[in-house]
Amino acid sequence: MLLTLLSFVVALGLLIAVHEWGHYRMAVACGVKVLRFSVGFGKPLARWRPKRQRPGQDTEFIIGALPLGGYVKMLDEREAPVASEERHLAFNTQPLRSRALIVAAGPVANLVLAVLLYTLVNWLGVQEPRAVLSPPVAGSLAERAGLQGGELVRRAGLAGEELEPVTSFEGLRWFLTRGVLDGRDLVLDVAPSSGGSGRELTLPLSSLSVQEVDARLFRGIGIVSPLSRPEIGELAEGGAAVRDGLKRGDLVRKVGGTAIVDGQQLREVIRASARDGEPAAAVWQIERDGRLLSIEVKPDLQTEGDQRIGRIGAYVGSLPEMVMVRFGPLDGLWAGASRVWEVSVLSLRLLGRMVMGELSLKNLSGPIAIADYAGKSASLGLTYYLAFLAFISVSLGVLNLLPIPVLDGGHLMYYLWEMVTGKPVSGVWLDRLQYMGMFLLLTMMAVAMYNDVVNRLG
Repeated sequence: MLLTLLSFVVALGLLIAVHEWGHYRMAVACGVKVLRFSVGFGKPLARWRPKRQRPGQDTEFIIGALPLGGYVKMLDEREAPVASEERHLAFNTQPLRSRALIVAAGPVANLVLAVLLYTLVNWLGVQEPRAVLSPPVAGSLAERAGLQGGELVRRAGLAGEELEPVTSFEGLRWFLTRGVLDGRDLVLDVAPSSGGSGRELTLPLSSLSVQEVDARLFRGIGIVSPLSRPEIGELAEGGAAVRDGLKRGDLVRKVGGTAIVDGQQLREVIRASARDGEPAAAVWQIERDGRLLSIEVKPDLQTEGDQRIGRIGAYVGSLPEMVMVRFGPLDGLWAGASRVWEVSVLSLRLLGRMVMGELSLKNLSGPIAIADYAGKSASLGLTYYLAFLAFISVSLGVLNLLPIPVLDGGHLMYYLWEMVTGKPVSGVWLDRLQYMGMFLLLTMMAVAMYNDVVNRLG
């Protein structure tokens, strides 16, 4: 819990500070006087004025008690009287181009930070599962496309695009996510993991009707996890595994008459045991300490949404084969910039499809989910946490560029109107649009918080 809270506060503080620093540095570069630079709201925990400041500047820096936002307060005639000798330093007296640059600099700073973080992750390297597929879910797109399990995915690409190397299973999931949200088929170049000739096949992702991008979606595709040993891990007290005599480290060879070769395959067999009602008992052949044993196991009945599934109360499957994904200096920078572009485009498409009603609003996540991801990524190591920070930084940059009043993108929308018509948006309309933007933003936050609570409660 402490790690989750700490990693969340550090993430928020860093991303907000970088965002506001972008506004601040561009304002100073454009000759606007900055009165205050604040990270966080509420009671100031620290405040100071640097002794050496740029000509015309006398900025107060503040760290607030609540790290839920920040602001840069500039000299502005619309907020308070400005002395005639300082009028040229006021934000509202600046040319349109300068005002637009100052507003856009915050989101751009977040996107630049994301490029740097992704690049650093690429240079440091990260351990990820090798892109070797487990047997596909029965009846799924992957099974119908001809995948059987044990294939190594060497390259992938959306239909009509050149195939790109797949460095890990996480890279494959990224291709799958892009294909689903774009409504385009995915072409895979696969070969036996043990070596041999390859072949190409197509996953018809365009045939999917998608409302939520979640685990059930990937089950429908049929590619859920990388190949792993069908080994029994940690057991829960009172579960079917303990009750029927399974032990940690048992390697499952057969369930009934079905040969088991993968952890995901075993999980599917356990889930499907309750397909027709009460889970049926089956004889499991396991390997324990070099000996083959037969044990009768009857999974417990549980519900998942509107489905009845079997559970044994144990972690099923061992860690898959891992590979180190690392790039050279230039390749790492290019891959970092490419990932920021791809995440940005994907985020916009996701939001657009939610607005059009093509995707469920359940895909929105709020601070509870973000805090949870922050804690989990921090517990996995530095590179995972840096990748998490990069993703959230992209999201913050993209969100702030949306043409919603009260956001930076809303102000850029006003400036576009001013550029086209030659005059600024009237004060009356500014007030109306601000209220509309605040209502829309609060609604989005409420939906995201609701989704977080519902998902947390299960």
